[in-house]
Amino acid sequence: MKPSPKALAALAPLQAKWAALAPREKRLVVLAGAAVGLFLVWLLAVRPALRTLATAPVQRAALDLQWQAMQKRAAEAAELRGATPMSSEQSLAALKAATDRLGEKGRMSVQGDRVVLSLTNVGTSELRDWLAEARSGARARPVEATLSRAAQGYSGTLIVAVGGAL
Repeated sequence: MKPSPKALAALAPLQAKWAALAPREKRLVVLAGAAVGLFLVWLLAVRPALRTLATAPVQRAALDLQWQAMQKRAAEAAELRGATPMSSEQSLAALKAATDRLGEKGRMSVQGDRVVLSLTNVGTSELRDWLAEARSGARARPVEATLSRAAQGYSGTLIVAVGGAL
């Protein structure tokens, strides 16, 4: 492809300056251009690749942890799906036992196929244990939660569905 006449006209002053330079100055201009070119290659290609290589092990470890957590949840879901159905009476008994362990901090009331748990200053571990027992022991599913957290613990209501209710 042949350069256009406009391009040749635009390059003419540069060619004249280049021809006027001494051989030493030409070498310095070529070296400066090579240095700028190498810097651009470093900046646009090498440095991002090195940064990716440096952060990849940390990202991979985090993704592995997420994958393991997902596998654990999938196994738990499969276990719950394969569990034998539980009657509403059995579910309510399991929820009552879990709520009794909360003591004065938790009150349970049954409203049809739903159970409303009223909490007052329940600690994180106690709430987590209650939810785990409600999920696996009573096969109850959380439907709604209105909780607030204070220095003493969580307060509010938690509604779960028991039996075949959604």
